[in-house]
Amino acid sequence: MTNTFSAVQRQQYLTELGASPVDVLVIGGGITGAGIALDAQSRGMNTGLIEMQDFGAGTSSRSTKLIHGGLRYLKQLEFKLVAEVGKERAIVYDNAPHLTTPEWMLLPIIERGTYGRLATSLGLLIYDLLAGVRRQERRIMLSKDKTLAMEPLLRKDKLKGGGYYVEYRTDDARLTIETIKEAVRRGTKAVNYVKVEELLYEEGKVVGVKAVDQLNGTAAAVRAKRVINAAGPWVDTIREMDGSKQGKRLHLTKGVHLVIDAGRFPLNQAVYFDAPDGRMVFAIPRDGKTYIGTTDTNYHGDIARPRMTVEDRDYILRAANFMFPSLKLHPKDVESSWAGLRPLIHEDRKSPSELSRKDEIFIAPSGLITIAGGKLTGYRKMAERIVDLAAKQLEQEGHAPYPPCATERIRLSGGEVGGSRGFAEYMEEKVNACARNGISEADARMWVRRYGSNTDGVLELYLAHQAEAGRYGLPSAWYASLLYSIEEEMAATPVDFFIRRTGALYFDISAVRRWKHPVTAYMAQRFGWDRQQTARHTAVLDRSISDATEPLPEETD
Repeated sequence: MTNTFSAVQRQQYLTELGASPVDVLVIGGGITGAGIALDAQSRGMNTGLIEMQDFGAGTSSRSTKLIHGGLRYLKQLEFKLVAEVGKERAIVYDNAPHLTTPEWMLLPIIERGTYGRLATSLGLLIYDLLAGVRRQERRIMLSKDKTLAMEPLLRKDKLKGGGYYVEYRTDDARLTIETIKEAVRRGTKAVNYVKVEELLYEEGKVVGVKAVDQLNGTAAAVRAKRVINAAGPWVDTIREMDGSKQGKRLHLTKGVHLVIDAGRFPLNQAVYFDAPDGRMVFAIPRDGKTYIGTTDTNYHGDIARPRMTVEDRDYILRAANFMFPSLKLHPKDVESSWAGLRPLIHEDRKSPSELSRKDEIFIAPSGLITIAGGKLTGYRKMAERIVDLAAKQLEQEGHAPYPPCATERIRLSGGEVGGSRGFAEYMEEKVNACARNGISEADARMWVRRYGSNTDGVLELYLAHQAEAGRYGLPSAWYASLLYSIEEEMAATPVDFFIRRTGALYFDISAVRRWKHPVTAYMAQRFGWDRQQTARHTAVLDRSISDATEPLPEETD
């Protein structure tokens, strides 16, 4: 297996990135930056990407994990946004079907709720038409009895019926990783844990950055014809560094999700429902768990470490107990949680839920290009607009014309599974291949959903390193995933592996507690960490476990 994107070679990649100028340097390794890197590289621009944390560690691993068509935006009359993200949803599904699963969503119609029967029926119809929903996935209106048959846990006293429509569930962090991997396969140099310490200028124009590796302290000057600021919640930090933070600014809001075991919250059916205060909340079954969210509150704390508070937890539990009263959920039922920040564009006198999710582009006098706002679902179109702009600028400076965006037709890494229509057959083929090599059906299905057409590479590692796995005290399937994450997905720390590469800290936290020491021990040996470095990475993982399980008593600045 070639180490095209190996954490072991991070330092080499950073050195190469600093060795000669690139056409485009992207600051930020979330889904927006990943999409820009793939688009730019696929058009022939020599592209670099740096991320000060791990890829997707900010907003792009902390969403509701839906590639959704924006039903809620109908309330804000943002018809163009609904149409765009609806079409984008279908594109993501075809280009990464291993990470994108159609999820029928039940919208209960409640007495004096947000949506009445007529509004629900009409809203879902308009949604289907604007979003270009496939005929077999168009909305169905249900009676009260049929709604309860779909989900018996729903409250019965206020229920009038329901709407039934399709959203798409995804793994947001892995979608980010697979997008970056495809960009890297095409020539992008991408490095995580590299922070911009200063911007470099010539004659008042930004020509690059001074970047510092956060794991070993080495620095590199990376020069570029165009610098694109796609740093999510940190875009204003970069704009301040450039002296161009004027006019519009970011408005950060926080969204929290809770994870509860399916034994305690046995949800049959994903539900999008009214909270007592009129907001809408999702409850979604996934991998033997049910997750519920989200909140939407103004945020002024540590951008790198948003956390669940007691108030957040209790708000979501109240909402769940309101709609599913027989459950009587209690704080002790919460196994894990995550909190993420939405980098929205500030609008005076608007509440967090009223703020637009549209993206905006800012061009500074220095030439720094910034993109802010936007949604996970619309990342590809956001990237297209930014790369169109960069291409036009470079062409005006004498570069030959670049081809138009082609990412609509580019399969992401792992996506070569016969498209969305061929994925089920691909799944069975790989499950059978894994079974012939002694791998359980559960592990095989998990691999194919996580890695798609890269499953063969994970299987190759599994077969080559079974004896070695035992020496480190890890199950062979976990060990193969760990090796693949390090060698092909630049997992550089234990928390990268347990959160962004596997999602285990959110959806299997007992496994994280069980395997955290052998995983850390292996990574310490592989990367040559001394005792102090190992202790530091262990502490970061322990803190992440604590953040996911222990609420703050109140929001802190």
